[in-house]
Amino acid sequence: MCFVRIRRRSVWTLWAVTLMAVLLAGCARGGGTASEGEFQKVEIQPGERVKVTFWHAMGGSAGEAVQRLVDRFNAAQDKVVVEAAYQGTYDDALQKLKAAGPEGPTIVQVYEIGSRFMIDSGMITPMQNFIDADGFSTEDFEPNILGYYTFEGKLYSMPFNTSTPIVYYNKDAFREVGLDPERPPRTFEEFQEYARRLTVTKGGETRFGAGIALYGWFFEQFLAVQGAHYVDNDNGRSARATKAIINSPEGERFMNWLKAMIDEGSAVNLGRRTAETQAAFAAGRIAMTMDSTAALAPILASVGDKFEVGTAFLPRPEGVEGGGVIIGGASLWITNTKSLKEQWAAWEFVKWLTTPEVQAEWSIATGYFPIRKAAYDQQALQEWHARYPQFTTAIEQLRASKLSTVTQGAVIGTFPQARQIVEAAMESVVLGRATAKEALDAAAAEITKGIEDYNRTTQ
Repeated sequence: MCFVRIRRRSVWTLWAVTLMAVLLAGCARGGGTASEGEFQKVEIQPGERVKVTFWHAMGGSAGEAVQRLVDRFNAAQDKVVVEAAYQGTYDDALQKLKAAGPEGPTIVQVYEIGSRFMIDSGMITPMQNFIDADGFSTEDFEPNILGYYTFEGKLYSMPFNTSTPIVYYNKDAFREVGLDPERPPRTFEEFQEYARRLTVTKGGETRFGAGIALYGWFFEQFLAVQGAHYVDNDNGRSARATKAIINSPEGERFMNWLKAMIDEGSAVNLGRRTAETQAAFAAGRIAMTMDSTAALAPILASVGDKFEVGTAFLPRPEGVEGGGVIIGGASLWITNTKSLKEQWAAWEFVKWLTTPEVQAEWSIATGYFPIRKAAYDQQALQEWHARYPQFTTAIEQLRASKLSTVTQGAVIGTFPQARQIVEAAMESVVLGRATAKEALDAAAAEITKGIEDYNRTTQ
C-alpha cells in the first residue's frame, strides 16, 4: 500500500512538483507491487501476440537502433508484440507517465537518477520478481552495472543504456610537446602538469591543455574516484538518505583543482554543456577533455583524420586508492498498472534484450556498454573493438572500479535538482564568486532541504 502525506512547504521546482504528481497518481491507482510469494509466472502461448507498449527517451540514431531491435523481436516470435514510442527527454517521459494513468506503458525507460522516485512511486513490479519466478540467471552480467539498480539485494530495473565518463586526449598534441601519447595522466597533479605543457599560443590563438564541462555528473564521478559518498547512509544504500555530504574534503579538492587550472590558463571554462567541450576538442582548441563513453563514436567522427584520439581513466589525487566510476544512463522498468500477462509479456522482451547477440548489436550501434560479459565474445563486437580500441579503456575502467556503495552511486528522489545545484556551485567557484567550501556548503544545504521535503512526503 502507498501512503502520501502532503504538508505545506516552500515551492518546489517544476521537476519536483511533477514527481509528486506522479507519486500521487501511482497511489490513486492502488500502486504497489506483488508481495513475496504472490508473484507467479504467467506463460505466454505461441500465437497470442500480447501487446506491450514501450516508452523510451532515445532520439536520433539511438532511437533508430531501438526501433530496429523492436522490429527484430517482433519478427522473431509470435507470442508478444512490442510497440515502441519515443517520449522526448527523460523528464518528458516521466511527466507523460504521470498523466497517462492506467493508459500508460508496460515498459518505461527512466534515467538512473530517477531510481529512488520509481521505487517510491508504487507503479512498478521489481525486475527481481520476474528473475526469480522465471529462474533467470544474472551471473554473466557486469556486477558494476547491475549494482546501480540493485536495492536491498533486489534488482528493480534492467540496465539498458549504460555509460561512464572517460578522458579523451589528442595524441598528436602530446607528441608535439614531448609527452608520451601512450601514457596519459593518471593523477590530478599529472593532469594539471600535462595541461600546462599542452597549452600553446600560436598566431594569436590558444590551444588550451584541457576543458571540462561544469556538469553535475562529472562532480559525482570525481567524488567516487576519491572514494567519497554524495549523501549519507552509504549513499542512501543502507538506509534512506537524509542529507548531502558533498561539502567534503574530496569535493573541495576537485573544485580547487578545476579552478586552479582555469585560473592559470591551462584549462578553459566552456560552461555546463558537453556539446561545447566536444566541439572544442574536435576542433583542436583543447587537448584533453572528459565525456561519456557513449560519446566515443561521435567524437571520433567529428575529429576524423585531424588527429589521433586517445582515451584514459579519470585521474585521481596522488596517493588516493580505491574508489572508481559510477555508471550513468537509464534502465527499463515494468509497470504494475497492466495485467500480469502483459507484464510477463514485457519480461519476455526485456529478457531478449539482454541476450549476448542483442547486447553486442546495441553496443555497436550506440556506444553503450553491453550489460553481459558474453557479449564481448560476439565476433561483431570484437571486430568493432579492434576498429575502435579506445573503447577498451571504458571496459577496463568499469571493471577496475570495485563495487561498493560509493561506486553504486547515490540514491535520492530529487537528484535532477541536485545536479543543477551542484552545477551552479561549480560555476560560482570557477568564476570566483565563492570559495569551494562556501559553494559546497551552500549546495549541500540546499540539496539536503530537497531531500528532507521529499522524504517527508513519501514516507
